[in-house]
Order: sequence, then structure tokens, then C-alpha cells
Amino acid sequence: MTVEAFVGPSPVGDLVGLHRTALAVREHILTIGAGAVGTHVGGALSAVDVLVALYREVLRVRPEEPDWPDRDHFILSKGHASAALYATLAECGFFPVEELATYGRSDGRLMAHPTPAVPGVEFATGSLGIGLALAAKRAGHDKRVFVLMGDGELQEGSVWEAAMAAAHFGLDNLTAIVDRNRLQISGSTEDRMRLEPLSDKWRAFGWQTSEVDGHDFAQLVPALRTPPADGAPGVLIADTVKGRGVRHLQHRKQSHFAKLGPEAYQRAVTALRAAA
Repeated sequence: MTVEAFVGPSPVGDLVGLHRTALAVREHILTIGAGAVGTHVGGALSAVDVLVALYREVLRVRPEEPDWPDRDHFILSKGHASAALYATLAECGFFPVEELATYGRSDGRLMAHPTPAVPGVEFATGSLGIGLALAAKRAGHDKRVFVLMGDGELQEGSVWEAAMAAAHFGLDNLTAIVDRNRLQISGSTEDRMRLEPLSDKWRAFGWQTSEVDGHDFAQLVPALRTPPADGAPGVLIADTVKGRGVRHLQHRKQSHFAKLGPEAYQRAVTALRAAA
């Protein structure tokens, strides 16, 4: 089965299926967080709906043929949210869901940051995916490149070097998505290094900029499906909640990384299912 088959004629597609997949992915993240090594729970939970929208409704990919030459490309630049990517890939058929239980184990391939050893993973991490977009453009391919970034990541100078280059080369096949949950490991992004006015910064670097609710599939899917206009890359700033879906973890920097004990895990799963 190809993920292309998930794309429906409506602006959103299978809304019920999207929510069902998102719930399953979030449960997987909590289960991974309760494993031997824990995981970056908060930022993984905030990214789920973007990932599900991409893989279920937008990306041209083939789970049974991960290296399909005509595929679109996705890079998880906020690599600490690997649990969300792995869970999404598993739910979409890139590898068995049962393999998620091997996360972080030395004898497995699901490392704490993405690794190309996993079917569906293009690169370990990296901002903006300019090389992929530029190569596709020069080869005359119509494939698109998507990159999901953390907002704390935008405090790095290398990101803005890449942003400048993407606009310079007119990479209108490139869409960056900012997981704007406003928290990083040390606290509020605005307290640590102010990012606002974020949209204006991207526009000043020559990017087409839009903003959406990062947990609303009715906004996410059409925004992600719509390519940038000719001549410039696009950035989608997704307003999200760290720890989304688990009320007592939401908006808390303490959820950035967690190793959930049995009671904490059960409480989190109960809260997630109650909110679904």
C-alpha cells in the first residue's frame, strides 16, 4: 500500500482516520517514554499532528519502497522528537509497529535521534534540507521537500544561513514547518532568546510565510498540500502545545525529556485517552 493512496479528494481527507492515527502515535510515544531510556516526550507530542498530516495526506511516498526515486522528502530537523517520527512511520507501514519496542536499544536501529538505517528516514537531522531541494530543482523533478524544525532551534545561526541560501536559490519546492510550542529545554523561547516577530523574520529572509493551528487537521492539510508560489521557499509556522494530548504535561518544560515510571505512564495514557 502506498501513502499516496491516503490522499482524498476533500481539502482534508479522512479526518476520522487522521485523529485515530494521531492518537495511536501519541500512545506509542508514551510507551517509548516508559521504556528503559525514556524519550523527549513533550516535543514529540507537539509534533504529532504535523507528522500525521504529512504522511497520511500530503507526502508522495511508498512505505513498501522507501527509496522510490520519485518520492517527496521529509527531514526531521528537531531530531530529539524521533519517537514521533518512528511511531508515524510505523503506523503508515514503513516497518512493523512491534519494532517500536526496540527504541534506544543497542541491538536495534531506532536510535534516540533519527538514523537512515530506519526505512523512511532520509537523514539523521539537519536544518532545511536545502541540498535535497536544490538537487531536485536542478534535475527537473517535481518532488517536494519538507523539513520540521523546533522553535528553539531557530536560535542557531546556521538555520538563518540556510534560510538565506534557500531564498537565494529560489527553492520553491521547499517547505519548512516550525513546531512553535514556545518551550525549549531551559524554558520559554522568548525568555531565552526572543524569536518574535517570527513571521516577519522569515519574510525578511525572502520566504513565503503562513501560520496555522498545528493541531487542527482542517488547517494543516490544505496548508501543507499547497506548494509555495513560484520563486521562493515557504515556511509554515504551526502553533502547537508542548505535551499536547496529556493535560498535566502540556505547556511544561519538564516534559521536554521524560522517563515515565509505571504510575506516571498509566496516568499519562489515561489522560490522553480521556482527551481523545
